[in-house]
Amino acid sequence: MTKANIFLDSSSLIAGVLSSTGAAHTLLMLGEDETIFLTVSEWVVRESEEALHRKSPKSIKALRSSLLISKIQIVVDPSAEEIRANLYLVEDRDDVPVLFATVKAGVDYLATHDHKHFLDDPKVAERAGIKIGTPGDVLAWLRDMLE
Repeated sequence: MTKANIFLDSSSLIAGVLSSTGAAHTLLMLGEDETIFLTVSEWVVRESEEALHRKSPKSIKALRSSLLISKIQIVVDPSAEEIRANLYLVEDRDDVPVLFATVKAGVDYLATHDHKHFLDDPKVAERAGIKIGTPGDVLAWLRDMLE
């Protein structure tokens, strides 16, 4: 069986870094153990650093450490042309770079805590052709795959 590849958006990445418990942290630990592959985009890294700079500047070092320790692959952001061509994917234009990076990376699942733009609109996953859920949803999916 091939390893699952999970894309973390900034909400999941930050949650995993700031909390030593919870599903997002467990995903980081599974990446560290090389049980799964983890992927983020350059956009997600920048967005996460900016959010931590505002809310918890001391945690930026922990974020950078987590990127290395959890062996997270960082993919290149979509081009401006790709973003414009895929505006139909999600209502909020600012989420298109993350969603399309997820699609381009060919991952199995997008882990997010963003209810407003991703989780509460099932059409987003349908249009993008990917699974989208909370880190807890991802863990449940991984458990089901192992059974």
